[in-house]
Amino acid sequence: MGFGVFIHRSDSIYDDSPAERYQFPRPYLGRVEACVGDWIIYYEPRKVAETRGYFAIARVERVVPDPTAPGMYLALIEPGSYLDFASPVPFTDADGVVERGVLNAHGRMSGRAQAAVRPLSPEDFNRIVTLGLNDSEPLLPRVDAGASLLGFDEEQAPFVFEQPRERVDTLSSRIVRDRIFRRVVLRAYDERCAISGLKLINGGGRAEVAAAHIRPVEANGPDIVSNGLALSGTAHWMFDRGLISLSDDLDILISRQTNDPDGVRAFINKDGRAIAPRRLIERPHPHFLRWHREHCFKP
Repeated sequence: MGFGVFIHRSDSIYDDSPAERYQFPRPYLGRVEACVGDWIIYYEPRKVAETRGYFAIARVERVVPDPTAPGMYLALIEPGSYLDFASPVPFTDADGVVERGVLNAHGRMSGRAQAAVRPLSPEDFNRIVTLGLNDSEPLLPRVDAGASLLGFDEEQAPFVFEQPRERVDTLSSRIVRDRIFRRVVLRAYDERCAISGLKLINGGGRAEVAAAHIRPVEANGPDIVSNGLALSGTAHWMFDRGLISLSDDLDILISRQTNDPDGVRAFINKDGRAIAPRRLIERPHPHFLRWHREHCFKP
């Protein structure tokens, strides 16, 4: 097992779905197999417009031949392991290249930086994940004034890899995941309810919207922004109970079982469509919307 970097573009020609699978050709088979059972970091190249840099983590469950494409393989992602970073990490920062393993012995960029799949040292994994999960707030509740939990403290200290693998388990914590998922979804929707258009901020400066999973975690819904919606309390309640849903084009669907359809129509956006994030990659994916219509919505 070992950490790795998988390059993924939002305009990829490969049959990728980062929270579910990563398609790659035979030359990378050995490198991908070395990551099975361990965590990888997704990276979007700098030449991509509005690149996300290092943007997410996931764990590789297994590798199988792609039944639809001879000579191609699929790295299948462990369900529930994918997580978007709260803060996408650029390739370089004030201290230089973040992923030091792409430098040669003379400190210059090597050919490794061009590899679509490459191994990642524990130190580089540490550095990137610490930066990526830093949402400027404590990720975990405090136990007392002097203690921190599972390697995350309020100053975002790096992981300590002398007790390394226990710390990696923190990446599966629902406390961590719910906090990060809320951050990335609310940022994508500018803290505005996708259904009502309301942007309400309480006296403490906190947005009064929740980050709702379209396909719930309990049904293997991933923590990816395209499986999320920013919803106010009322909209969230209706969505979870199947009283409203969305078409693939984000038209708001109202169940015939709603006892006050006129009231619901007055509550939703006037154009009858959900607000969408600006970036196409962050918009609700039809795959998840279809699941909600088939399993939750009450037509």
